[in-house]
Amino acid sequence: MVQKIWSASALLPQGWAKGVEVTLDNQGNIEQVLSEVSYSEGERVGVLVPGIPNVHSHAHQRAMAGLGERAGQTADSAKDSFWTWRKVMYHYLERIQPEHLFHISAQLYLEMLKAGYTCVGEFQYLHHDINGRAYDNRAEMSLQCMSAAASVGLGFTALPVLYRYGGFGEADPIAGQRRFLNDCNEFVEIVNALQSASKSDANTSVGIAPHSLRAVSQPLLQDVIDSCGDKLAAIHLHIAEQTKEVDDCLAWSRQRPVEWLFDHFDVSSDWCLIHATHMTPEETQQMASSGCVAGICPTTEANLGDGFFNAIDYLKSSGRWAIGSDSHISIDPVEELRWFEYGQRLCTQSRNLLVSTDKVNTGQNLLEGALAGGAQACGRKIGQIKSGYRADFIVLDDNHPRLYGRTQEDLIDSWIFSGNANLINSVYVGGKKVIDAGHHVQEETIAQNFRNTLDELAE
Repeated sequence: MVQKIWSASALLPQGWAKGVEVTLDNQGNIEQVLSEVSYSEGERVGVLVPGIPNVHSHAHQRAMAGLGERAGQTADSAKDSFWTWRKVMYHYLERIQPEHLFHISAQLYLEMLKAGYTCVGEFQYLHHDINGRAYDNRAEMSLQCMSAAASVGLGFTALPVLYRYGGFGEADPIAGQRRFLNDCNEFVEIVNALQSASKSDANTSVGIAPHSLRAVSQPLLQDVIDSCGDKLAAIHLHIAEQTKEVDDCLAWSRQRPVEWLFDHFDVSSDWCLIHATHMTPEETQQMASSGCVAGICPTTEANLGDGFFNAIDYLKSSGRWAIGSDSHISIDPVEELRWFEYGQRLCTQSRNLLVSTDKVNTGQNLLEGALAGGAQACGRKIGQIKSGYRADFIVLDDNHPRLYGRTQEDLIDSWIFSGNANLINSVYVGGKKVIDAGHHVQEETIAQNFRNTLDELAE
């Protein structure tokens, strides 16, 4: 672990600074930050930026990325949609064993690090074996993801998924969901096991993820929240992703999903609502005012045909948000941030929309929003180069033609809006350099294990 990093230029909470010296303690936290100082010792880098949190990941879906792009794969629907894609996904995950999940997750998490993500919120719902039976350790599958993150050096927020029903009104689950299901006591056992396993790891925290309103009931979710007490890093929930979900919720409760949630739970800064694609203006305002985080996953939302989040009104109301790679169609924070803005441009036929009154640089505003919301949603002290925060950083290659000669004010805009080459040179998590000159020390082994896993799953 390094003890000091000196950067020619660094993005601090108060803005850009030159000649920044960051001193770290032995636990991987930032002890002191000085600016306008000359280099004296330690590692020397060019442009230092906080590492980016990824708040929404289904690791197992990394192995099937691209396999849902064949039209007309189901006989019961003339129109491909999220629901037809889900059938393909359910068929694929039926074969995944714990050792498979470890190797898939390790490959995914390595790719996240190389792209500039330094923490992931892992929304994991494969709790049981392929027959729906519990493992000896109920947290087995989430522990595989946690171990994979630790092995590659990625920060990790475990989000075991509470899943009990197949639809609104406590509908019976379908066969493809048998690996997901737990009651309150069984689920709390998973949470306790994860908290015990993460106790000595400063790079890890534990929250919960009720899958969606269609997969839980109000009494079940309340019992789980009450049983876990104040030990949770965060509560994440898929909501209002698809119009069918909204229609089904209305038919069941005469309320829309976001409306129902706020009527039945105290949604606050501990919550992260994933997608929230289909909201009324009133719901948008209520969500923004609550202090919760909107978990936006633009590339997955585009891939699944979800629709566009109402970002302009949400940000005008000071709503907090973060990004996630979800189904891992893309593992690139630049693409998520770019398409978060581009989606709004396409809807409005305007430009530079997701900015604030005091910050006119669209790219930097996007990055800083994702850092603040991501740290909140992961329940960890990350996302800032500041004393007391975790030493999670990325180093940009400012000698690359896309960034060369750019002023500090234009660096992030140029990074996000000028192309697709990876401009991440090095990555630090908890003060440890895990990506050096674009490379991870275990890269070849992890890739070969991933290939072997795909071969086994294809048999």
